[in-house]
Amino acid sequence: MPDLSQLHLMRPEWLWALIPALVLSLLLWRIRSRSGGWSDVIAPDLLPFLIGKSAGKKAPNLLPFIFAAWIIAVLAASGPSWEKIPQPIHQKQDAMVLVLDLSYSMKAGDLAPSRLDRARQKLLDLLALRHEGQTGLVAYAGDSHIVTPLTDDHPTIANLLPALTPDMMPVPGSNAAAAIKQAIELIHSAGVVHGQIVLVTDGVDAEGRSDIAKLIDGSGMALSILGVGTPNGAPIPLPRGGFLKDDQGTIAIPKLDIASLQSLASNSSGRYLNIQIDDSDLESLLSDTILPGSEQTQALDRTADAWEDKGYLLTLLLIPLVLPLFRKGWVICLVPLVLLMNPETTMAQSWDDWWLTPDQQGQRALESGDSAGATELFESPDWAGTAAYRGEDFKAAETHFSKTETASSLYNKGNALAKGGKLDEAIDAYKDSLELRPDEIDAIENLALLEKLKEQQEQQEQEQQEDGEKSDEENQDKSEQQPGSDSEEPSDPSKESSEGQPEDEQEQDSSEPPESEEEAEPEEAPAEPEEQEQPSQEEQEAAAAEAAAAEAAAAEAEEASEADEEEEQAMQQWLRRVPDDPSGLLREKFKYESQQRQEQGGGKRHEAY
Repeated sequence: MPDLSQLHLMRPEWLWALIPALVLSLLLWRIRSRSGGWSDVIAPDLLPFLIGKSAGKKAPNLLPFIFAAWIIAVLAASGPSWEKIPQPIHQKQDAMVLVLDLSYSMKAGDLAPSRLDRARQKLLDLLALRHEGQTGLVAYAGDSHIVTPLTDDHPTIANLLPALTPDMMPVPGSNAAAAIKQAIELIHSAGVVHGQIVLVTDGVDAEGRSDIAKLIDGSGMALSILGVGTPNGAPIPLPRGGFLKDDQGTIAIPKLDIASLQSLASNSSGRYLNIQIDDSDLESLLSDTILPGSEQTQALDRTADAWEDKGYLLTLLLIPLVLPLFRKGWVICLVPLVLLMNPETTMAQSWDDWWLTPDQQGQRALESGDSAGATELFESPDWAGTAAYRGEDFKAAETHFSKTETASSLYNKGNALAKGGKLDEAIDAYKDSLELRPDEIDAIENLALLEKLKEQQEQQEQEQQEDGEKSDEENQDKSEQQPGSDSEEPSDPSKESSEGQPEDEQEQDSSEPPESEEEAEPEEAPAEPEEQEQPSQEEQEAAAAEAAAAEAAAAEAEEASEADEEEEQAMQQWLRRVPDDPSGLLREKFKYESQQRQEQGGGKRHEAY
């Protein structure tokens, strides 16, 4: 039963259409009431002889039916809804990396309050206007650092922007080429072929422009530049007062070289824009499509619930109101249809067959948890295979996914084969899927996992075979050594005891038969049974040691789980004490990355303010 407690109208503005319906109905009723017939002016006794018996009858009043149909149509158009349905989310396949210059020249105050403040505010405005696509952030001075990878979580980037300052950069300078190189790697690592890089800077030296042009050429990227500053420039204030000076002792005044930045952007398939107070620069940056494929969309793993419009159900109520508008005899036209209908077919069809396609019925069955019923209802092989897979009927899922040869169906076929224990066939299916779509990360990971499992399985089988051969050899050796076994005849104790003795002692022993077996055995005879019992004792000791080790491992696992819980609780308490300001964490992160690069040899550094 539907939950009508959440009933609401998706388009309530359509209710205004009831006002003209009410006004029109009142007017028609008034006109009908005033439109008198001959009965108003002719005496009732003379009326049948003058105009006939049927002339005095009024036409049927259809006004109530028209008003009711109008109300139903308005309610249907207003979109009544009381149920949510999951909807897939599609996102533009558009990758953009923001590259922020954090050199000391960004502290200049020719743009109030400073170039850096204006640049950070401009990036915040850009994030607010960018509703689709993935965005990353890279900061640079003497070297570059990734602040955030490509993500659609724009609020996270916005929270980190205010913490970025030139003082937190471990290496002074202005190495824009290193930042552009890292931005390109960031986009390619996400599996994106074409992307856009937005460089926010107040200048790039000649060597840096040359290196950037080489990096952009053939990379599939477009470089747009937001220039920060003025051609006149301004001095760079120092934290303790005064202004930054060059090697000659004069105050350094960095200026914005617009011509060189324009040339760099035009040669890099992008555009150059001066930073503005309003959003005209950002609108120009985001309006045009620069790269091919940026308008394509991709389906995300998550879904969003949307209200389902149930207005179409009200249109069924309009059918009996519309049918009388047809000519007379419309009911007789339905008689042949009733006669042609097969009773068996009529009983087999359900109510859903009239209004829902088989795939829609299967979707409803799958959402309700009836995987087996959904498998039978679906006409699409991929949907049927998905339903069978969710119902853990992997053989049926394999059959359905084998009906198509797309990359997705082959990947899903590999999953079904892997769940069914057919590792070799699953590996082949993953390989076929990767031939059609080589950049499918899930297929690559599953293929590597199955190949590893297959190697482990082969090693285990080989070890079990070797252990079986070894155990057979040991059992055979024991059977040969053990006295009184079923495979050997009982030996004469006198003969065994006489081995290795002189002949005269052997004759003496044989001439005097022993009264019992204990007397017949020599003193060294018990040593042999002790040696034969020794392997069984070792096995018992080994079994006891294994049991003790298993108990110890279980105890250690319990202690480890308890220690993990305590450690997690302690970590949560520690995280609660961590301040919200991310600048300290970023500073340490940048410092560590710079030290790692210096130890590995690093790269060339562009000296600048």
